[in-house]
Order: sequence, then structure tokens, then C-alpha cells
Amino acid sequence: MKITPRIKFLLSNGLKGFVWLVVLIVAYILFEELVMAKDPEAWIERFYSNPLLIYLIYIGSEFFIGLFPPELFMLWALNNGGILHYVWNVLFFAGVSFGFGFLNFWVGKFFFHHGIFNRIREKHFSSTWEQLRKYGLFLIIVAALTPVPWAAVCLLVGWADYPQRKFLIYASARLLRFAIYGLIIYQTHHF
Repeated sequence: MKITPRIKFLLSNGLKGFVWLVVLIVAYILFEELVMAKDPEAWIERFYSNPLLIYLIYIGSEFFIGLFPPELFMLWALNNGGILHYVWNVLFFAGVSFGFGFLNFWVGKFFFHHGIFNRIREKHFSSTWEQLRKYGLFLIIVAALTPVPWAAVCLLVGWADYPQRKFLIYASARLLRFAIYGLIIYQTHHF
């Protein structure tokens, strides 16, 4: 059986995303065991008592290349209220992530087609530009489902003039990620 370049690309990047997910889970477990176990009240009081700060950090992170993984915010929501609170927060996080992904797509589509950005694209990205357009579907899906920086991928795909309708269809996988990860986090912390 021959594996097409697109499937190879998807599998390769999907595996990298899965490895990053494992690294994040291990880091969380170590943080919880080594730091939170010693003085959990100090950490909880600092951040949990200010939900507005958490929401602003999340919104900023989703707009600026995804500095923090959304799973950290899901853990905060789970530890900061009941099941209904958790579900509403996961829905909020998913909506913000999808919305800012779409905004970044438009920023790439409109603002990066002027002046210096065109020269940068022609000089440094000409060889990879066709690949970005060709494999955009797989790049969107990999970024939507894994810890690959979602905002950065949306920006690049917009910059590559990927069709908006196709982007929205494939980007909806981002909502699936929040549903799956939200369920996993809920199940692993309520056994």
C-alpha cells in the first residue's frame, strides 16, 4: 500500500502533535505533584480568585500565536466550579479559539498581501508557498486537533490565499478538539 504525500504529512504532523500532548500531560502531572502538592492554596488563591484575569490571558494567548495550551484553561475551569461551569467555559474557550483563528485567517489574507510581506514571501517562502496551498487542508486539521500553534497556522493559511469556505469547514475540527479534550480532562479528574 502506497502512502500519499498528503497522508504522510498528516501522519507525521499528527504524531508530533500527539507527542506534544503527552509532554504537556507529563508537565502538568509533574507540576501538580511537585509544586501544587506543596502549597496548593498559594497557587489557587493567586489565579483562581480572578476569573477575568484568566479569561484575558486566554484571549490574548489565542490571538497571539497560542502561547498557552487551551487545556490549561480547561483544568482551571474544572477546578473552579461545577460541571455546568466547566461546560460553559469549554464552550467559551472553543468559541474564542475558533473565532480568533478565523480573525487570524483574515489578518493573513488581507494585511499580509502588502508591501514588505509580499517581498518576504517571494524571497523566503517561494519554494514552500505551493506546498502550503497544496497541504493547507492537512495543516489546518493538524493544527486544529493538536498542540500545533493554531493562530499561527490560521495566519499562514490566510496569507496563502486558502479559500475561506474550505478553511471554515476544516477549521471546525478545532471544535471537535475542545469536545474531546474537555471530556478527557473531565474524565481523568473525576474518577
